[in-house]
Amino acid sequence: MKKVKIGILGLGAISGIYLKNLTELFREVEIEGVYDLISEKTEAVKQEYNIPKGYRSMEEMLQDPEIDMVLNLTRPFEHYDTTKAALLAGKHVYSEKPLAATFEEGKELAALAQEMGLLLGGAPDTFLGAGIQTCRKLIDDGFIGRPIGASAQMICHGHEGWHPSPAFYYQFGGGPMMDMGPYYLTALVNLLGGVKELTGMTTKSFETRTITSQPLYGQVVDVEVPTHVNGIMRFASGAIGTITTTFDVHYDRQASLEIYGTQGTLRVPDPNGFGGPIQLLRPEDGTFREIPLTFDYKENSRGLGLADMAKALQTGRRVRADYTQTLHVLEIMTAFEKSSREGKTIRLETAYERGPAMRNDTIRGVLD
Repeated sequence: MKKVKIGILGLGAISGIYLKNLTELFREVEIEGVYDLISEKTEAVKQEYNIPKGYRSMEEMLQDPEIDMVLNLTRPFEHYDTTKAALLAGKHVYSEKPLAATFEEGKELAALAQEMGLLLGGAPDTFLGAGIQTCRKLIDDGFIGRPIGASAQMICHGHEGWHPSPAFYYQFGGGPMMDMGPYYLTALVNLLGGVKELTGMTTKSFETRTITSQPLYGQVVDVEVPTHVNGIMRFASGAIGTITTTFDVHYDRQASLEIYGTQGTLRVPDPNGFGGPIQLLRPEDGTFREIPLTFDYKENSRGLGLADMAKALQTGRRVRADYTQTLHVLEIMTAFEKSSREGKTIRLETAYERGPAMRNDTIRGVLD
Protein backbone atom coordinates (compact mmCIF):
# COMPACT_ATOMS: atom_id res chain seq x y z
CA MET A 1 0.00 0.00 0.00
CA LYS A 2 1.31 3.45 -0.92
CA LYS A 3 2.64 5.43 2.03
CA VAL A 4 0.87 8.63 3.07
CA LYS A 5 3.19 11.59 2.53
CA ILE A 6 3.41 14.10 5.35
CA GLY A 7 4.41 17.76 5.43
CA ILE A 8 5.43 19.03 8.87
CA LEU A 9 4.54 22.65 9.59
CA GLY A 10 6.52 24.05 12.55
CA LEU A 11 9.68 22.59 14.08
CA GLY A 12 9.50 23.62 17.72
CA ALA A 13 10.31 21.53 20.79
CA ILE A 14 7.57 18.93 20.23
CA SER A 15 8.73 18.19 16.67
CA GLY A 16 11.70 16.07 17.78
CA ILE A 17 9.68 13.09 18.99
CA TYR A 18 7.36 13.30 15.98
CA LEU A 19 10.32 13.26 13.61
CA LYS A 20 11.89 10.30 15.40
CA ASN A 21 8.72 8.20 15.46
CA LEU A 22 7.55 9.06 11.95
CA THR A 23 10.94 8.10 10.51
CA GLU A 24 11.70 5.08 12.73
CA LEU A 25 8.45 3.56 14.05
CA PHE A 26 5.38 4.13 11.92
CA ARG A 27 5.74 2.34 8.61
CA GLU A 28 2.80 3.62 6.56
CA VAL A 29 3.75 7.30 6.55
CA GLU A 30 6.65 9.16 4.97
CA ILE A 31 7.82 12.71 5.67
CA GLU A 32 7.99 14.48 2.31
CA GLY A 33 9.00 17.91 3.57
CA VAL A 34 9.28 20.32 6.50
CA TYR A 35 8.93 24.05 7.08
CA ASP A 36 9.65 26.41 9.96
CA LEU A 37 9.70 30.20 10.13
CA ILE A 38 13.37 29.90 11.09
CA SER A 39 15.02 28.72 7.88
CA GLU A 40 18.04 27.32 9.74
CA LYS A 41 15.73 24.91 11.57
CA THR A 42 14.18 23.78 8.31
CA GLU A 43 17.55 23.00 6.78
CA ALA A 44 18.94 21.34 9.91
CA VAL A 45 15.96 19.00 10.26
CA LYS A 46 15.98 18.23 6.55
CA GLN A 47 19.61 17.14 6.78
CA GLU A 48 19.37 15.28 10.11
CA TYR A 49 16.40 13.14 9.10
CA ASN A 50 17.21 12.86 5.39
CA ILE A 51 13.92 14.48 4.37
CA PRO A 52 13.53 15.20 0.65
CA LYS A 53 12.26 18.78 0.89
CA GLY A 54 12.77 21.85 3.05
CA TYR A 55 10.24 24.50 2.05
CA ARG A 56 10.84 28.24 2.01
CA SER A 57 7.26 29.09 3.04
CA MET A 58 4.05 27.51 4.28
CA GLU A 59 2.47 28.33 0.94
CA GLU A 60 5.14 26.36 -0.90
CA MET A 61 4.39 23.31 1.26
CA LEU A 62 0.64 23.61 0.76
CA GLN A 63 1.05 23.91 -3.02
CA ASP A 64 3.12 20.73 -3.22
CA PRO A 65 0.95 18.04 -4.89
CA GLU A 66 3.07 15.32 -3.23
CA ILE A 67 1.84 16.25 0.25
CA ASP A 68 -1.21 14.23 1.34
CA MET A 69 -1.43 15.35 4.96
CA VAL A 70 -0.11 18.28 7.00
CA LEU A 71 1.12 17.77 10.56
CA ASN A 72 0.46 21.15 12.19
CA LEU A 73 2.97 21.81 14.98
CA THR A 74 2.62 25.59 15.07
CA ARG A 75 1.86 27.50 18.28
CA PRO A 76 -1.69 27.10 19.69
CA PHE A 77 -2.93 30.55 18.70
CA GLU A 78 -1.77 29.87 15.13
CA HIS A 79 -3.64 26.58 14.72
CA TYR A 80 -6.80 28.13 13.28
CA ASP A 81 -5.13 30.10 10.50
CA THR A 82 -2.64 27.40 9.53
CA THR A 83 -5.11 24.50 9.63
CA LYS A 84 -7.63 26.53 7.63
CA ALA A 85 -5.01 27.33 4.99
CA ALA A 86 -4.06 23.66 4.71
CA LEU A 87 -7.69 22.54 4.37
CA LEU A 88 -8.34 25.17 1.72
CA ALA A 89 -5.30 23.84 -0.14
CA GLY A 90 -6.93 20.40 -0.17
CA LYS A 91 -4.71 18.78 2.46
CA HIS A 92 -5.80 16.48 5.26
CA VAL A 93 -4.66 17.92 8.60
CA TYR A 94 -3.52 16.43 11.89
CA SER A 95 -2.93 19.24 14.42
CA GLU A 96 -1.23 19.42 17.76
CA LYS A 97 -3.61 20.41 20.55
CA PRO A 98 -5.78 22.33 20.82
CA LEU A 99 -7.79 22.25 17.59
CA ALA A 100 -8.10 26.05 17.82
CA ALA A 101 -7.95 28.79 20.45
CA THR A 102 -11.74 29.28 20.54
CA PHE A 103 -14.74 27.02 20.13
CA GLU A 104 -16.04 29.19 17.30
CA GLU A 105 -12.80 28.74 15.36
CA GLY A 106 -12.91 25.01 16.00
CA LYS A 107 -16.46 24.73 14.67
CA GLU A 108 -15.45 26.61 11.53
CA LEU A 109 -12.53 24.25 10.91
CA ALA A 110 -14.72 21.17 11.44
CA ALA A 111 -17.34 22.52 9.03
CA LEU A 112 -14.67 23.33 6.44
CA ALA A 113 -13.18 19.84 6.64
CA GLN A 114 -16.66 18.36 6.13
CA GLU A 115 -17.33 20.68 3.19
CA MET A 116 -13.99 19.85 1.57
CA GLY A 117 -14.30 16.11 2.20
CA LEU A 118 -11.01 16.10 4.12
CA LEU A 119 -9.84 14.35 7.26
CA LEU A 120 -9.19 16.57 10.27
CA GLY A 121 -7.84 15.18 13.51
CA GLY A 122 -5.39 15.96 16.22
CA ALA A 123 -3.57 15.53 19.46
CA PRO A 124 -3.35 14.33 22.04
CA ASP A 125 -2.88 10.75 20.93
CA THR A 126 -1.70 9.51 24.32
CA PHE A 127 -5.14 7.95 24.86
CA LEU A 128 -4.23 5.45 22.11
CA GLY A 129 -1.31 4.15 24.16
CA ALA A 130 -1.11 1.09 26.37
CA GLY A 131 -2.13 2.90 29.58
CA ILE A 132 -5.47 4.45 28.65
CA GLN A 133 -6.43 1.59 26.32
CA THR A 134 -5.90 -0.96 29.11
CA CYS A 135 -8.02 1.21 31.42
CA ARG A 136 -10.73 1.46 28.76
CA LYS A 137 -10.88 -2.34 28.49
CA LEU A 138 -11.04 -2.73 32.27
CA ILE A 139 -13.97 -0.30 32.44
CA ASP A 140 -15.76 -1.73 29.41
CA ASP A 141 -15.36 -5.26 30.80
CA GLY A 142 -16.99 -4.23 34.08
CA PHE A 143 -14.06 -4.36 36.49
CA ILE A 144 -15.27 -1.25 38.36
CA GLY A 145 -18.97 -1.84 37.72
CA ARG A 146 -20.97 1.10 36.41
CA PRO A 147 -18.83 4.28 36.26
CA ILE A 148 -20.30 6.95 38.51
CA GLY A 149 -17.55 9.57 38.81
CA ALA A 150 -14.07 10.78 38.01
CA SER A 151 -11.44 13.13 39.40
CA ALA A 152 -8.59 14.70 37.41
CA GLN A 153 -5.85 17.07 38.59
CA MET A 154 -2.93 18.70 36.78
CA ILE A 155 -1.05 20.74 39.37
CA CYS A 156 2.15 22.67 38.76
CA HIS A 157 3.59 26.18 39.05
CA GLY A 158 3.95 26.90 35.35
CA HIS A 159 6.63 26.45 32.72
CA GLU A 160 8.77 29.57 33.11
CA GLY A 161 11.35 27.70 35.19
CA TRP A 162 12.26 25.11 32.54
CA HIS A 163 10.79 25.89 29.11
CA PRO A 164 13.14 27.79 26.74
CA SER A 165 10.31 30.00 25.44
CA PRO A 166 7.37 29.87 27.87
CA ALA A 167 5.58 33.15 27.07
CA PHE A 168 2.89 31.59 24.85
CA TYR A 169 1.65 29.48 27.78
CA TYR A 170 0.33 32.72 29.31
CA GLN A 171 -1.04 34.27 26.12
CA PHE A 172 -4.26 33.83 24.13
CA GLY A 173 -4.69 30.13 23.42
CA GLY A 174 -2.56 29.16 26.42
CA GLY A 175 -3.12 28.53 30.12
CA PRO A 176 -3.22 25.24 32.04
CA MET A 177 -6.58 24.12 30.68
CA MET A 178 -5.74 24.74 27.02
CA ASP A 179 -2.23 23.36 27.45
CA MET A 180 -2.72 20.29 29.64
CA GLY A 181 -6.49 19.92 29.76
CA PRO A 182 -6.60 18.11 26.39
CA TYR A 183 -4.68 15.13 27.84
CA TYR A 184 -7.00 14.70 30.82
CA LEU A 185 -10.25 15.46 29.01
CA THR A 186 -9.41 13.28 26.02
CA ALA A 187 -8.67 10.42 28.40
CA LEU A 188 -11.92 11.04 30.28
CA VAL A 189 -14.19 11.10 27.22
CA ASN A 190 -12.51 7.96 25.90
CA LEU A 191 -13.11 6.19 29.21
CA LEU A 192 -16.57 7.57 30.05
CA GLY A 193 -18.02 8.98 26.82
CA GLY A 194 -19.08 12.51 26.01
CA VAL A 195 -19.87 15.38 28.39
CA LYS A 196 -23.43 16.73 28.49
CA GLU A 197 -23.11 19.83 30.68
CA LEU A 198 -20.61 21.53 32.94
CA THR A 199 -19.84 24.30 35.41
CA GLY A 200 -16.50 26.07 35.78
CA MET A 201 -14.72 28.61 37.91
CA THR A 202 -11.46 30.24 36.86
CA THR A 203 -8.98 32.77 38.19
CA LYS A 204 -5.62 34.38 37.43
CA SER A 205 -3.41 34.37 40.53
CA PHE A 206 -0.44 36.35 39.17
CA GLU A 207 -0.51 39.27 36.71
CA THR A 208 3.03 38.60 35.47
CA ARG A 209 5.54 35.75 35.34
CA THR A 210 9.33 36.06 35.41
CA ILE A 211 11.22 33.60 33.24
CA THR A 212 14.02 31.81 35.12
CA SER A 213 15.03 29.43 32.31
CA GLN A 214 17.55 30.09 29.58
CA PRO A 215 17.89 31.77 27.16
CA LEU A 216 15.27 34.34 28.29
CA TYR A 217 16.22 34.48 31.98
CA GLY A 218 14.78 37.56 33.70
CA GLN A 219 12.21 38.44 31.02
CA VAL A 220 8.81 39.37 32.47
CA VAL A 221 5.69 37.95 30.78
CA ASP A 222 2.19 39.44 31.10
CA VAL A 223 -0.45 36.83 31.99
CA GLU A 224 -3.47 37.12 29.66
CA VAL A 225 -5.39 33.94 30.51
CA PRO A 226 -6.81 32.13 33.56
CA THR A 227 -4.13 30.08 35.29
CA HIS A 228 -6.29 28.18 37.79
CA VAL A 229 -9.35 26.36 36.43
CA ASN A 230 -11.84 24.15 38.29
CA GLY A 231 -14.62 22.31 36.48
CA ILE A 232 -17.50 19.93 37.18
CA MET A 233 -18.81 17.80 34.31
CA ARG A 234 -21.93 15.70 33.90
CA PHE A 235 -21.28 13.01 31.31
CA ALA A 236 -24.04 11.80 29.00
CA SER A 237 -23.86 8.47 30.84
CA GLY A 238 -24.81 10.20 34.10
CA ALA A 239 -21.35 10.00 35.67
CA ILE A 240 -20.04 13.21 37.27
CA GLY A 241 -16.40 14.27 37.03
CA THR A 242 -14.23 17.05 38.39
CA ILE A 243 -11.06 18.55 36.94
CA THR A 244 -8.47 21.03 38.22
CA THR A 245 -5.71 22.46 36.06
CA THR A 246 -3.35 25.07 37.47
CA PHE A 247 -0.09 26.90 36.82
CA ASP A 248 -0.30 28.54 40.27
CA VAL A 249 0.38 25.79 42.81
CA HIS A 250 3.54 24.27 44.31
CA TYR A 251 3.06 20.53 44.66
CA ASP A 252 5.05 17.30 44.85
CA ARG A 253 3.39 15.58 41.87
CA GLN A 254 1.60 16.75 38.79
CA ALA A 255 -0.82 14.14 37.49
CA SER A 256 -3.82 12.47 39.10
CA LEU A 257 -6.70 10.75 37.30
CA GLU A 258 -9.16 8.37 38.96
CA ILE A 259 -12.37 6.72 37.76
CA TYR A 260 -14.96 5.64 40.34
CA GLY A 261 -17.43 2.82 39.78
CA THR A 262 -20.11 0.97 41.71
CA GLN A 263 -17.73 -1.96 42.20
CA GLY A 264 -14.28 -0.43 42.32
CA THR A 265 -11.89 2.45 41.66
CA LEU A 266 -9.33 2.76 38.88
CA ARG A 267 -6.20 4.90 39.09
CA VAL A 268 -5.30 5.85 35.53
CA PRO A 269 -1.71 6.56 34.43
CA ASP A 270 -0.57 10.12 33.69
CA PRO A 271 -2.56 10.93 30.51
CA ASN A 272 0.37 12.99 29.25
CA GLY A 273 2.15 9.69 28.64
CA PHE A 274 1.42 6.50 26.73
CA GLY A 275 2.13 3.94 29.43
CA GLY A 276 2.54 4.10 33.20
CA PRO A 277 1.19 2.13 36.15
CA ILE A 278 -2.49 1.22 36.48
CA GLN A 279 -3.98 0.49 39.89
CA LEU A 280 -7.34 -1.15 40.58
CA LEU A 281 -9.16 -1.34 43.91
CA ARG A 282 -12.01 -3.79 44.30
CA PRO A 283 -13.97 -4.32 47.54
CA GLU A 284 -12.86 -7.94 47.90
CA ASP A 285 -9.21 -6.78 47.93
CA GLY A 286 -9.63 -3.63 50.01
CA THR A 287 -6.47 -2.13 48.55
CA PHE A 288 -5.06 -1.03 45.21
CA ARG A 289 -3.33 -3.67 43.07
CA GLU A 290 -1.23 -2.94 39.98
CA ILE A 291 -2.68 -4.18 36.70
CA PRO A 292 -0.41 -5.13 33.77
CA LEU A 293 -0.65 -3.23 30.49
CA THR A 294 -2.36 -5.30 27.79
CA PHE A 295 -1.80 -3.08 24.75
CA ASP A 296 1.16 -1.87 22.72
CA TYR A 297 2.76 1.60 22.61
CA LYS A 298 3.89 1.99 26.22
CA GLU A 299 6.73 4.43 25.44
CA ASN A 300 6.53 7.94 23.97
CA SER A 301 4.69 7.20 20.72
CA ARG A 302 3.68 10.70 19.59
CA GLY A 303 2.68 10.39 15.99
CA LEU A 304 0.48 7.38 16.76
CA GLY A 305 -2.65 9.45 16.15
CA LEU A 306 -1.31 10.73 12.84
CA ALA A 307 -0.35 7.20 11.77
CA ASP A 308 -3.86 6.06 12.70
CA MET A 309 -5.34 8.87 10.60
CA ALA A 310 -3.11 7.92 7.69
CA LYS A 311 -4.37 4.33 7.91
CA ALA A 312 -7.94 5.60 8.01
CA LEU A 313 -7.22 7.61 4.86
CA GLN A 314 -6.00 4.43 3.16
CA THR A 315 -8.85 2.19 4.31
CA GLY A 316 -11.86 4.48 4.79
CA ARG A 317 -12.41 3.56 8.45
CA ARG A 318 -13.04 6.11 11.20
CA VAL A 319 -10.15 8.19 12.52
CA ARG A 320 -9.70 7.45 16.21
CA ALA A 321 -8.51 10.99 17.01
CA ASP A 322 -10.83 12.84 14.63
CA TYR A 323 -12.29 16.33 14.85
CA THR A 324 -15.46 15.14 16.62
CA GLN A 325 -13.17 14.37 19.55
CA THR A 326 -10.88 17.41 19.37
CA LEU A 327 -13.86 19.76 18.89
CA HIS A 328 -15.75 18.23 21.83
CA VAL A 329 -12.69 18.61 24.05
CA LEU A 330 -12.20 22.20 22.84
CA GLU A 331 -15.81 23.04 23.70
CA ILE A 332 -15.39 21.57 27.19
CA MET A 333 -12.23 23.59 27.84
CA THR A 334 -13.61 26.90 26.60
CA ALA A 335 -16.99 26.32 28.29
CA PHE A 336 -15.32 26.23 31.73
CA GLU A 337 -14.23 29.85 31.27
CA LYS A 338 -17.60 30.78 29.76
CA SER A 339 -19.38 29.25 32.74
CA SER A 340 -17.14 31.13 35.16
CA ARG A 341 -17.64 34.40 33.32
CA GLU A 342 -21.43 34.05 33.02
CA GLY A 343 -22.01 32.34 36.36
CA LYS A 344 -24.12 29.49 35.01
CA THR A 345 -24.09 25.86 33.94
CA ILE A 346 -23.32 25.37 30.24
CA ARG A 347 -25.08 22.71 28.18
CA LEU A 348 -22.72 21.61 25.41
CA GLU A 349 -23.51 21.89 21.71
CA THR A 350 -21.35 18.99 20.61
CA ALA A 351 -22.05 15.34 21.28
CA TYR A 352 -19.32 12.71 21.30
CA GLU A 353 -19.33 8.99 20.59
CA ARG A 354 -16.15 7.08 21.36
CA GLY A 355 -14.16 5.75 18.44
CA PRO A 356 -13.06 2.12 18.18
CA ALA A 357 -10.65 0.79 20.78
CA MET A 358 -7.09 0.00 19.76
CA ARG A 359 -6.07 -3.47 18.64
CA ASN A 360 -2.76 -5.20 19.17
CA ASP A 361 -1.36 -5.33 15.67
CA THR A 362 0.75 -8.13 14.23
CA ILE A 363 3.44 -5.76 12.99
CA ARG A 364 4.48 -2.94 15.29
CA GLY A 365 4.10 0.45 13.58
CA VAL A 366 1.42 -0.84 11.16
CA LEU A 367 -2.09 -0.08 12.44
CA ASP A 368 -5.35 -1.96 11.89
